[in-house]
Amino acid sequence: MTPTSTPSNGSDAVQGGAVAGSAGTGSSPLKSSLGEAGGHLKQAARDAGDAIKGASGAAGDQLRVGKAHVKSDLADSALAGITAAEYASAAARERADEWMDKGRDLVDSAAELVRERPIASFGAAFAAGWIIAKLGRSRR
Repeated sequence: MTPTSTPSNGSDAVQGGAVAGSAGTGSSPLKSSLGEAGGHLKQAARDAGDAIKGASGAAGDQLRVGKAHVKSDLADSALAGITAAEYASAAARERADEWMDKGRDLVDSAAELVRERPIASFGAAFAAGWIIAKLGRSRR
């Protein structure tokens, strides 16, 4: 094993309380190895920080895109709702027009019946009035 290589387990590194290959100038390779490991750790921390910054930037971009999609979907929903309301309004107008036509037809047929049978119409109106008057008096 060379002094600069890292052992796979701790049993090769320690021999009799001393680090393998630490005869005289062995601490210099140890210091350089530790310094190199520290440098790699610093670089790893910088890389991790850059990765986090990049991820947060990408997440912000995704949020902006998602926000735009939500706004677009809400606008589409509002337009569909307005269109549905317009159709419902048109259908209600048609139904109201039909009822108005039926009401006019009913009034016209009643007027025609009064013209054809005036005495019967007068008698029916008199009877209806008398019944309403009786009902009104009995409730007091």
